[in-house]
Amino acid sequence: MARCHLTLEIHLPEVARATALFLDRIKGKTMTYNTLDYQVSEHILTLTLNRPDHMNAYTIEMAREIIDAFHRASDDDEVRVVVVTGAGRAFCAGMDLSTDGNVFGFEEELEPTIKDIERQLAGPDMIDGIRDAGGTMALAIYNCKKPVIAAINGAAVGVGATMTCAMDIRLASEKAKIGFVFNKIGITPESCSSWFLPKIVGISQALEWTYTGDIFTAEEALAGGLVKAVVPADQLLEEAYKIARRIAQHSPVAIALTRQMMYRNSTLDHPVEAHKIDSLAIYYTSSNSGKEGVQSFLEKRTPEYTDTASEDMPPFYPWWENA
Repeated sequence: MARCHLTLEIHLPEVARATALFLDRIKGKTMTYNTLDYQVSEHILTLTLNRPDHMNAYTIEMAREIIDAFHRASDDDEVRVVVVTGAGRAFCAGMDLSTDGNVFGFEEELEPTIKDIERQLAGPDMIDGIRDAGGTMALAIYNCKKPVIAAINGAAVGVGATMTCAMDIRLASEKAKIGFVFNKIGITPESCSSWFLPKIVGISQALEWTYTGDIFTAEEALAGGLVKAVVPADQLLEEAYKIARRIAQHSPVAIALTRQMMYRNSTLDHPVEAHKIDSLAIYYTSSNSGKEGVQSFLEKRTPEYTDTASEDMPPFYPWWENA
């Protein structure tokens, strides 16, 4: 097959800005979900992967819907925490391999280089034909202002496993089976998991799981540090909601800042760089939600936070786009 190199104009090379441009393509559009269920109650969004007849196998359509859902949740003030789970007996059984053509959605006639992808990360050719659909989803989760809890109810294989790595807290049903099976079928890990997974479980465990492609139990995931707890299947969602409720009672702005600070500051070269962001964050929160927090503590009552993540983020946010 003849191949061609991309001819690309130089656009924004920064990953954060490229991702923002990508999300802007769907911003303001009301998307009807065919593969997801989006339900909000008690400030908790339950996002359910909803292809139970196919074990919630991942498709390009599902990728686009998950991206839209996280973009929507990030600015939805009714949502303070997101819980992700699967309908039926699986969480997500990996990529749907039954589709025609390149099952991963790639345009095989293109031959992109690293320079191409750096120069036009958010270009339409990149998004639709070259960039990993799991990775664009993981970046949408990463950029979300709301904490994310994975309630792994069953099989989580391939992208079904790697997508949880971009989530903050992972709980597993005792029935869950997890596998980073990419090498077993001749491909490589995706969904930015080479960035997330070693940070969660350490490089040695990450390499063992990805090299072997083995499918392992929830107890092995717990022993390896991937999940916080293993719970009975009928208690999984309630355990996730217990954590979510504790988070949802706090200031949405403070929570949004904390989420981004933990992820982004922990990768900086020197703690003084984190100190700069910490200083600005506590400066602005102390004069807003912090006043209610301190006053409620002194008055021995539950705080009533009125700030919103959609309108009240401090002026230095998002700081990584202005670096």
